[in-house]
Amino acid sequence: MSGRRTKLEFSGTDGLKIAGLLETPDGAPRAFALFAHCFTCGKDVVAASRIARSLVARGYAVMRFDFTGLGGSDGDFANSNFSSNIADLIHAADYLREHYRAPALLIGHSLGGAAVLAAAHAVPEAVGVVTIGAPSDPRHVTAQFACDLKAIERDGSAQVSLAGRPFTIKKQFLDDLEHQHQQEKIAHLKKALLVFHSPVDVTVSISEAEQIYRMAKHPKSFVSLDDADHLLTKSRDSEYVAVTIAAWASRFITDAAAVVQEETSLSSGHVMVCEKNKNFTRTVLSDHHVWLADEATSVGGSDLGPDPYEHLLAALGTCTSMTIRMYANHKKIPLDAVTVELEHDRQHVKDCEGCSSEPRKIEILRKIITLKGEFSDQERQRLLEIADRCPVHQTLHGDLKIITELVK
Repeated sequence: MSGRRTKLEFSGTDGLKIAGLLETPDGAPRAFALFAHCFTCGKDVVAASRIARSLVARGYAVMRFDFTGLGGSDGDFANSNFSSNIADLIHAADYLREHYRAPALLIGHSLGGAAVLAAAHAVPEAVGVVTIGAPSDPRHVTAQFACDLKAIERDGSAQVSLAGRPFTIKKQFLDDLEHQHQQEKIAHLKKALLVFHSPVDVTVSISEAEQIYRMAKHPKSFVSLDDADHLLTKSRDSEYVAVTIAAWASRFITDAAAVVQEETSLSSGHVMVCEKNKNFTRTVLSDHHVWLADEATSVGGSDLGPDPYEHLLAALGTCTSMTIRMYANHKKIPLDAVTVELEHDRQHVKDCEGCSSEPRKIEILRKIITLKGEFSDQERQRLLEIADRCPVHQTLHGDLKIITELVK
């Protein structure tokens, strides 16, 4: 499952532009996940990209983004803090809810794990929270620049070295950490929790995972990452995390479309179209099947499914192909393969008598049929004639009347 990658932007803290990346599977996603990266990292850190890619291969859509002041996002990192990280997370969830589907999973690595624990209350649709090497208290992050704390307190800010890069940390960052109530947020999470941690993590001690686990209420699970390092630099560790998340989440995530389908009990020949989001994405349900319809990103859609005209062409094309095959089998014509390519076009009518003053247009549906096999020209011509006898072709070409009813 190769998937698609879509770069996106949304407004974060103080309206600043936040750079994000959404990766979706080729088919309809089982659910959406929101990933928060580690302290001073970015959305493209190796662990985040590997875990996202692996989850996409298992049918999940994953959005990751750069917190304010990092990567491709606007703002000054020195003016950000843990509260702004939480706000960015909530804005990201809002963006998914509006344009795609609200995240069912919140995944956070290191300080990002602490952030998803703190933000979870603001994402009611999320059924599960996953932390990877996360501290139980966001104040733990100050251990990374402990030697500079006095300078920050004295001068109001100081330049510190984090992962070999210089960052300015202001006193407001420390003050913000003091006002977090993480223990209370974990205790009242009210979502399934999965805690990953390595017993040899030298950046965040495994005792932090123990604290998270103790404070949280069931359902909760802990998975040891054995000899993994804090940043999960070995690909097998990221893969293991993703595989475990997918298996664990399957117990809590329900396909909403399948539920709607079961509740509606549609009879054969009936189709229902429901909103998947407040944009263009729609869930299409029949008596036994569920699929998505959407519009292209170029016109404001999310491109998670075929657009309405593609559905129309697909109906005509599949019916044509089936009809040709049925006739060939019945008449024992040695047809090896049939391919139907379709396109939709609008053309101005030339030399139109009685046309209005405005140029009149007609709709053109063009079928291009390829027949492979050893058969006569007469048989080939007959198959072409049969192509126009498919039920959908007859419906579209006949005296069609569409009745629209509004049900209160």
